Amino acid sequence: MLLKLYEQNLNSRTVEQIINIMREGGIVIYPTDTVYAMGCDALNVRAVERICSLKKINPQKVNLSIICNDLSGISEFAKVSNPVFKLMKKNLPGPFTFLLSATNSLPKIYKNRKEVGIRVPDNNIIRTLVRELGNPILSTSVRTKDDILEYATDPELIEEEYGSLVDAVIDGGYGGLEPSTIVDCTHDEVEIIRQGKGVLIE
Repeated sequence: MLLKLYEQNLNSRTVEQIINIMREGGIVIYPTDTVYAMGCDALNVRAVERICSLKKINPQKVNLSIICNDLSGISEFAKVSNPVFKLMKKNLPGPFTFLLSATNSLPKIYKNRKEVGIRVPDNNIIRTLVRELGNPILSTSVRTKDDILEYATDPELIEEEYGSLVDAVIDGGYGGLEPSTIVDCTHDEVEIIRQGKGVLIE
């Protein structure tokens, strides 16, 4: 199911339809400020397990990432020191994934590696969905057709490939190709472990 949403003029009925899908454990593909991503209610363990199976992700070996609407609720899901919070405040919303130590508020599936990626994308569609859902959204980038460019950026082609596997694909216009920059904040020294879109302001 392909659902059109315009970032600057969100249709409330379509937003409600997508929220209902996620509340029922559904999987949705949506735009971010980097690449198209696949996600679900991050606190719905069955939905998270379904995505891990679909993407062939082993949560014991790969850090899972969640999208938050803003910085206000992050401390519920991750441990954030004052210096790291200031760093995040300078760079978010933006194309960064901050790797932090997970708290006990996240389901056990996240804590096998004791770390969680936190994203606050500069994209009104996904941040509105997080806000309306009331929970963070699990996020994993879409990989398509051996990474043929058009299949990773064109929502109609993404729907063609994934439509039978997920519950909805949001058409928010063409997506990007550059992934987020991953910033590891789990140690004393902040370290960029993947340089993607965006330049970190320190």
